[in-house]
Amino acid sequence: MNRRAQFVRALQQRLGHVFADPDLLEQALTHPGAGHGVGKVANNQVLEFLGDRVLGLLVAEALVEAGPHWREGELSQRQVALVSGASCAAVARGLGVGPALRLDGSHAKQGGRDNERILGDAMEAVMAAVYLDGGLAAARSLFYLAWKDALAAALGELNVDPKTMLNEWAMARGLAAPSYLMIQRAGPQHAPIFTMEVTVENHRSATGVGATVRAAEQAAAKAFLGRQDAH
Repeated sequence: MNRRAQFVRALQQRLGHVFADPDLLEQALTHPGAGHGVGKVANNQVLEFLGDRVLGLLVAEALVEAGPHWREGELSQRQVALVSGASCAAVARGLGVGPALRLDGSHAKQGGRDNERILGDAMEAVMAAVYLDGGLAAARSLFYLAWKDALAAALGELNVDPKTMLNEWAMARGLAAPSYLMIQRAGPQHAPIFTMEVTVENHRSATGVGATVRAAEQAAAKAFLGRQDAH
């Protein structure tokens, strides 16, 4: 057994799923650069597409079950954290996907086995492979096994920034999204001070000051939410 085959076998054990069709796992682990040409196996692009949807369903299912009282905005924020490329890559590292990947020579030499994009895509493909081989129940088992830590973090308290909170506040009242306007830029070129104004239809505007446009927008949103008429 060659070295990569040993890594693939170890990965399958960590996945907690014995493949009836091992070719599905091989395809999931094959980077597009190594999967073209005569005699080469199919690459993982299609499986990545499917795996993204399977993961999205499982994440939505888990979040709704854990927080049926959460608003759509809260659910969406938690979902983004779980399905992001960074999250998928972290899961892939934890399972040992990198050493099991089939890469072409150039990607292997350039550190492809620890590349966040390659690992994230491969993890989604692995999820699809498990789904196709064992059904949704098998994919769900893998999700709860592999995303356990990420899920626990996502179910905790949200650290929501004022702009996001204001967007949700407006959405909940059927209002258009808040708009921001720079009304002043002061100070020297190397240390500017920005004053931004936030406007929400049918409500008084509010202003905020910051060293960057974003910081000033956040300050304006916080000032708006802090007013009595925003409650």
